[in-house]
This record gives sequence, C-alpha cells and structure tokens, in this order.
Amino acid sequence: MAATLQGWGYHPSNGAFGQFRTVLVQIMLINRSPLLQDMTTDALQRARESPALPSGARRGNLHGVHRAIAALGHAGPPPKPIHAVMPDLEGVPEPWAAMVERWHDTSTLTPKVRGGFRSIVAKAGRWLAAEHPEIVEPAQWTRETCAAWVAALDRMTVGEHVQRRAGLDKRGGKPLSPRTKAGYLTATRTFFRDCQEWEWIPRRFDPVRALATPRSVAALIGPNPRVIADGIWAKLLWAGLNVDPKDFPTNTYGLCYSIELIRAVTLTWLFSGLRSDEIARLRTGCIRWQHDGFPIPGDSDEVLARDAVCLLDVPTHKTGTSFTKPIDPLLGKAIEAWQDARPQQPKMLDRKTGEQVDFLFAHRAKRLANTYINTAVIPSLCRKAGVPTADVRGNITSHRARSTIASQLYNAKEPMTLFELQAWLGHRSPEATQHYAKITPNTLARAYNDAGYFERNVRTIEVLVDRDAVTSGAAASGEPWQYYDLGHGFCTYTFFEQCPHRMACARCDSYTPKGSSKGQLLEAKDNLQRMLASVPLSDEERAAVDDGQAALDQLLERLVDIPTPAGATPREIGVPATATLLPIVAVNQGKG
Repeated sequence: MAATLQGWGYHPSNGAFGQFRTVLVQIMLINRSPLLQDMTTDALQRARESPALPSGARRGNLHGVHRAIAALGHAGPPPKPIHAVMPDLEGVPEPWAAMVERWHDTSTLTPKVRGGFRSIVAKAGRWLAAEHPEIVEPAQWTRETCAAWVAALDRMTVGEHVQRRAGLDKRGGKPLSPRTKAGYLTATRTFFRDCQEWEWIPRRFDPVRALATPRSVAALIGPNPRVIADGIWAKLLWAGLNVDPKDFPTNTYGLCYSIELIRAVTLTWLFSGLRSDEIARLRTGCIRWQHDGFPIPGDSDEVLARDAVCLLDVPTHKTGTSFTKPIDPLLGKAIEAWQDARPQQPKMLDRKTGEQVDFLFAHRAKRLANTYINTAVIPSLCRKAGVPTADVRGNITSHRARSTIASQLYNAKEPMTLFELQAWLGHRSPEATQHYAKITPNTLARAYNDAGYFERNVRTIEVLVDRDAVTSGAAASGEPWQYYDLGHGFCTYTFFEQCPHRMACARCDSYTPKGSSKGQLLEAKDNLQRMLASVPLSDEERAAVDDGQAALDQLLERLVDIPTPAGATPREIGVPATATLLPIVAVNQGKG
C-alpha cells in the first residue's frame, strides 16, 4: 500500500506514512483480519462508520487508504466526499418549499447552477410570505403576481429576503446590480417554465413574457471585460516566467506540488486563455507539434521542428465540445516537462463527460483543484511581481486572464478578427466573444485616423494671393486678387469653394489658362503668397475622387447644364469641361 501511495506522489517520509499505517492497523482491528484481500468495500464502509476510528485527520487519511486498497484490486473506489450540504429552506411556505425541492431534484442543470436557482426561487418564496401571504404555491401565481415580483426585484437591495447573512456587512442595503436582477428573473423564469412543461402546475401565463427582463434593466447590461492593465499583466508574466520554489507555499514536507507542475499550471494560466475548470481538466498528451500539417516530435532536432506550431487539445468545456488551439511553444515545453516528471496516476472520472481519463494536472491520485490558481498561483505571482492582488476592477482572478489575453490579441499590431478570436476561445457565437475582447482607446484612435474622416470630406487646394492687388486697393474695386491653382490653369472666382464646377472646370470668364500670357505673367510675379484653402466635397465629387473615371464622367454629365460663375452653362460655352482631382495635402491640426 505504501508503494502505491508513493507512486502517486505522496511524500516518502515516516511521518506521512506513519499516519496511513496507523489508520490501516485500526481498519484491520475493526475488520478482525490482517489481510488486505479481506478489506472489501463493505468492510471499509463499516470501518468508516465505526466509532472506534477517530475523527479528524485519521478519518481523512482513510480516504487515501481506501483508494490504495481499491487500486490493488481488493475494493471498489471510495465514496465521493461531501463538501457541502444544501441547507433546509427557512421562512418559505411549505408548499412552495416542497415544489422548489422537487424541481431541484428533477432539473438537469449543472449542480452549481441548480443550487443557485434554488436559492433565488426560495427568496421569491420569502417575498411571498412577506408581501402576499395568501399565495403559498406556484400554481397560484398569475400574470399580476409576476408583474409584482419583477417590480420588487427592480427595487430590491442586497440582503433582503435571504437566509444566510454571512458576508453581507459591507454590501447589505445596496441596490442589486442590473446583471443580478436579470439573473434572478432568469432563475424564476426557468423554474416556472419547467413546472409548466412537466405539468406540475396549470399554464396560467407565459413565463418568457411575464418574467422577461425589463428593457430599462437590459439596457444597462453589456460586454464589459475585466481586463488587467498592461503594466500589471507584464509584471505577472515576468513573475510566471521566473517562478522559483521559494515563491510558493509549502507544508511540513516542502512544496505541496513539484515545481514542474507549478510552472506548467502557471504558464497555462498566463498563456492559454482557458477557464480554470478547463485547465484542471486537461488530459495527458494534450500537447502536439506540427509543421505544415505534419506531426513532429516535440523533442526533435530537425530543422523543421524549429518552426513547428504548438497545438493544445482543450476538452469539452462550458459552452462546447473539445477543440484544438495554437499556443506559445514556451507553454508546450513547460507542459511536456511536467509530463516527463509526472508520477503515474490512476484514471479518474471527468464529471462533465462521464469518462475515466488521465488528467494532466493530477497528484496523489487527485485532480488539481479548480481553486488552486486563485488561492495559490495568483497570490504568489502578485507577491513576486510586487503588485496588489486587486485593482480598480476587483480581485485579480483566474478568469480575468482570459479577458486580458483576448483583448491583447484583438488589439495587436496584426490583430485577430472577432471570428478568429471566437475559434481560439472556443465560443459558440461572436456575441460571447464580445464579452472578452475590448478595443483599447489607442487601437480605436489609430483606426479613426486610418479611416481618414477629415480627408474624406475635405480636400485642400493651393491658392495664390496677389499682395500688390490687396495693398493697392485694386482688389476692393473688383480686380482679381486670389488665384486657385487647378493644375491646368487658375480660377479667379472669389467663392470658389461654392462653385459646382470646381472639379469639372467649364473654363468660364473666371478661368485663366497657365499657358496663356496672362498666366505666365502671373507665375512670374514675386509678390505672390502661396496658401492652402480647404474645399468641402459633395457626395458626387467625393465619388469622383475615390471611385475613378466612371464617377468622374457622371459628374461631368450632371454639370453640363448648370450655370458657371459667369452665367453661361458648359453646354453654352461649348468648351469641354476639364476635370481636376484636387490635391490631398496633409493638414496639421495641432499647434505649429
């Protein structure tokens, strides 16, 4: 038995095995036999119930002894430990409590969700006892009762109609959050829908409509990823890449887990973007290496292996079936290092799939706890990195890494698209991915600048200002004093930005060709001041700039009968219009 326990990772010290030896001897005395083959499942159950076996630590060691005896083939597996027992419902009408317990025993929701819904529906029963004592069972609910319950939830505060008040000292009396209100209505809606579908109560109203989340509450709920700040996350990454045995908690015999397991779990949390349950349920052999679709051993010295892609097989999870995702090779190497050092473990039950599997992170014939990252890894990394375990968004938890990694991939220089990120996270729909990926202000500003909103609607054109005409007073008497450069000529029309022919010049009286003697004399002047004028573009003009010749021809055709500044239309002038693409000039909108 000692060899079996040591093979699973129990520390081979006299102190540890001394406790197991004491429990084993007591079981032999209770069973009246010194033989392991006589320690059957029934015999071990009698020993567990015997008052001769002390409680406390020795009764806990009985579980390990039972597992070792079962592994040797003399008994069945030990019973599942009972971590928590649902308390009896208090302050609830008896018929209501009976129906709630019946629903809890019948529903196929997961135990955690089922227990949460049980507590919420029990709260509705306490509200009934206080506000509507004449209603004592679900069959008496009407549409009016539903409306009253929705209104009561909208005004309810933390701590009202609860059974346990532990931990409510700081939060008691505060209004419920919109997401909590929606969750309460979901639980109530599910309860009544199931009771009606199973024909336990008559169908007097539609729970989907009568207990729907009010629009005013739903409007306050939306994607809000709790992303960890880049500076804090960078420090946590550094701490995770440099983990040391002295950084993690120890017991009498040293580290609770080997450093290879700790390093693999830490890097999996920092790089994989998985939920804590998915990390704890990874299987051995979940790492694969490929190059152009061909598998390559992870320890290969071939040239192709240097460019191999590391793939991680994720088991069936919260919202979908198993899938494969690429990860950083650094994480693949850490997981393979743990697999090489991992003691042989018995197959264990995966409660989500009902399979007997080899869990990757298993030690002493037990799967890694889902809470290990929150209770041991994150506090240790925060302590090593010198950062607090909480920020403005709350405590740093295992699930916040998922939002942080998703947001960084979404805001990278070559970002993942929403659909690519959806596949990498294992979501069923892009709507779920939006609750994890958050666009940073820098990315939004960069995208806004790249969109060119200002340049799209405004172009600038060079204008020559004749300073002599201005100073001499000739401009005041009507002489031309500003000349808009059209490329092939100059336009002297004062309100050029309002002229519909500015991009399809009909060469009216305001037009001066560059090749003419007047145009050459104008360019030879040394008193000209060159400036830039902003010209807003219409939809047709913008299309001519963006879409090319076809849109340009349409613009020329539309303007053929529109009067020029001189009064005549291009058709009357008889000179073909000449299109000019106004030059785009960078505009510095900041201070010079």
